[in-house]
Amino acid sequence: MTSQVRAAALNNYVELAEQLGLNYQRLMHQVGLNPTVLAQPDTRISADAAVELLELSAAESNCPNLGLRLAETRQLSDFGAISLLLPHVKTLRDALHTTMKYRHLMNDALVMHIEEAGKVVIIREEVVTDTSRPSRQATEFAIGVLFRLCSALLNGHWHPVSVNFSHSAPADLQLHKRLFNCKIEFGADFNGIVCPAADLDFPNPNADPAMAKYAETFVASLPGSKHRPFSYEVRQAIYLFLPMGHANIEQIAEALSVNVRTLQRRLEENGETFSDLINDVRRNLVVHYMANPNYSLGRIADMLGYSVASSFTRWFTSQFGKAPARWRAEHCSGENTAHR
Repeated sequence: MTSQVRAAALNNYVELAEQLGLNYQRLMHQVGLNPTVLAQPDTRISADAAVELLELSAAESNCPNLGLRLAETRQLSDFGAISLLLPHVKTLRDALHTTMKYRHLMNDALVMHIEEAGKVVIIREEVVTDTSRPSRQATEFAIGVLFRLCSALLNGHWHPVSVNFSHSAPADLQLHKRLFNCKIEFGADFNGIVCPAADLDFPNPNADPAMAKYAETFVASLPGSKHRPFSYEVRQAIYLFLPMGHANIEQIAEALSVNVRTLQRRLEENGETFSDLINDVRRNLVVHYMANPNYSLGRIADMLGYSVASSFTRWFTSQFGKAPARWRAEHCSGENTAHR
């Protein structure tokens, strides 16, 4: 079952594409999307197709910040039905948990996790697709939209410490600096935002408990996306926690609020195993990591859960038929092979 997203995710895409001189209809057909879906914001479309559309559009228009330009135009109303609820919750933390709870109504390719780290919190957000194709534009779009949501709900009380991207920096950072107005880290171990914990718990002056309760009753009654197999949830959890070093079966089971035996049993019912899923996620992630010139092979091994470099080399060779250094030299640009 493929990940899906509301067609509203492509709001303003046509306008931007025309500004850049793109034939958006040809590009949409190329990725298997009918341009008529743009007039139906609640229609579910393939997340993989949407991600590929953004990448193709950025490459063809030579616009490396296309995803961020789309994020800059995003409004709260673009969140669909949950935009009726978000302005009335008590805190930003509540708003983030609300988007996590109802992400199936917006984009079930997005996964988010809030990690406490003393006086700061790390809001991790990843775009999890069904393939290993590049997702730089979708990632910058998602982080940009998240940033704007936090800023809109907190207004002057939003004080982010940094915005982090796992990919490398573009040549031109003007838009990034204007939109985020804080420290921006590229080549990071995760995609997301670091901010003071106090920001997440700052009272929302516009909070209305009665309206929030009414809005949530309505949102909860809406039909969501089709039922996802349990393995889908496990895979997304692995994708999110693996770079943090928290992706063994015990930790994933805890994250999904089940015990290990239940997790194993439910996977077995679908003919799957935890080791198969974690291997699948590693295969997808390693392709992204190898393309990043800022990641040494040692760092990539660590991010994939291998504490010993030789173990990573054996795994990589068994999966791709070549040692990682040789594979990188053949599949990545000269720039990407600089840090081995």
